[in-house]
Amino acid sequence: MANSTDRQLHVYFFPFLAHGHLIPTVDMAKLFAGRGVKTTIVTTPPHFSAATTTGPDIQTRLLDFPAAEFGLPAECQNLEFISAHNKGWEGVSQFTRATVALREPFEKLLEQDRPDCLVADMLFPWATESASRFGIPRLIFHGTSFFALAAGEAVATHEPQNGVSSDDEPFVIPGLTDEVRFTRRQLPSRQTTGSNEKEEDFMFEFFKRVGESSSECFGTVVNSFYELEPAYADHYRRVLGRRSWHVGPVSLCNANDRAVRGKEATIDRDECLKWLDSKEPNTVVYISFGSLVKFSVEQMREIAIGIEASDCQFIWVVRECQQDDGNNWLPKGFEDRTSGRGMIIRGWAPQVLILDHAAIGALVTHCGWNSTLEGVAAGLPMVTWPVMADQFYNEKLVTEVVKIGVSVGSREWSVDGGGTVGHAAVESALRRVMSREVEEVMEMHRRAKALGEMARKAVEEGGSSYSDLGALIEELRSQRDEH
Repeated sequence: MANSTDRQLHVYFFPFLAHGHLIPTVDMAKLFAGRGVKTTIVTTPPHFSAATTTGPDIQTRLLDFPAAEFGLPAECQNLEFISAHNKGWEGVSQFTRATVALREPFEKLLEQDRPDCLVADMLFPWATESASRFGIPRLIFHGTSFFALAAGEAVATHEPQNGVSSDDEPFVIPGLTDEVRFTRRQLPSRQTTGSNEKEEDFMFEFFKRVGESSSECFGTVVNSFYELEPAYADHYRRVLGRRSWHVGPVSLCNANDRAVRGKEATIDRDECLKWLDSKEPNTVVYISFGSLVKFSVEQMREIAIGIEASDCQFIWVVRECQQDDGNNWLPKGFEDRTSGRGMIIRGWAPQVLILDHAAIGALVTHCGWNSTLEGVAAGLPMVTWPVMADQFYNEKLVTEVVKIGVSVGSREWSVDGGGTVGHAAVESALRRVMSREVEEVMEMHRRAKALGEMARKAVEEGGSSYSDLGALIEELRSQRDEH
């Protein structure tokens, strides 16, 4: 019989039920599998196809999601459903309770398979205790930047927001390498975590537990690379004392299947590439706000007016949850007037494939970490438009720390899209990021391109992320063999 040192290392991956969490987790599983690790992804049946696009080396185990038991429609399987159907924070609370109910069936899988490690999303805080029951080390996946982790920890610990007199008065986040200023409006408040006192209390305690689990687990795996944010990778490890490994950008592991990532694209790949091939290099701006942001019809119209007035060539991705019935969010005649210089993709776009095309010159993003890092990996400057979650932190990293972006002027954290940004601000930001006449902007483009080259080197053999992943795998093997 083979001893434990001969047995293949087995790692479980447990992504949260949202495509923004699922996609990078699947990418990460592929990275582990490519290094000889047996990998298993645990998810729910509707996400099976997304979790199996990585090939035969990755297994998938399924759990039934108890939506109906918690007052949700039976077809509700992810956060995108909550957003698309205007369920608000009450829906998020119900959804979160349902994910907590996954604990018992998930522990049965752990007991049955006894993997050597569990990589579980931060939004499964109970997974640390579950893994501990069976002597399994749990790695936490936050799905964000080192900077956001460090800044969020500083805000939670020092509460600098309590030292200002109004929601609009700036304060400096203490303890960071860079002097970064925020306002209270850019932070979530307890009042945004639920629609009634009971739900507020539940969500407040849930996120408190999320924070606690970060310091109790074996360590953290981060979708970033050292050269992007070295001061904050060091801060997280040395100042905060959190064991962590940077393994990104994980999107770069998908060189062979960039057109099918997360969902089937709603536009023909060849049609999209043919359109891009007809454009000069660095002349098209790619505009996308992720799978959860749902702007009002008024905001969508302001975006459209700003795009048209900018005279920029563009690809604008409009997710299902951003569309109303019909085209009321578009000014009359918009598509006719922008025909030839613009393309609207309604639904899911092959984002990584598009961003890597030579015609793309900039990215307009909500600053979700996946999109932000994909933009960095593609060497693109950005227009930043944060809305919620960690997005305002990521904006500061882009615009003030690495200085490869300009802000559109979003000022308020909100699950409902925040305050309206006018078309003039949209036009101004687009014109600025696509300018080839301002030296400051050209320098921003050069920095973005250099970071893109660093990102690709990081994941190549001998690169910082390649080496950190190797070190993590070896530590997990040693941990297993010691026990």
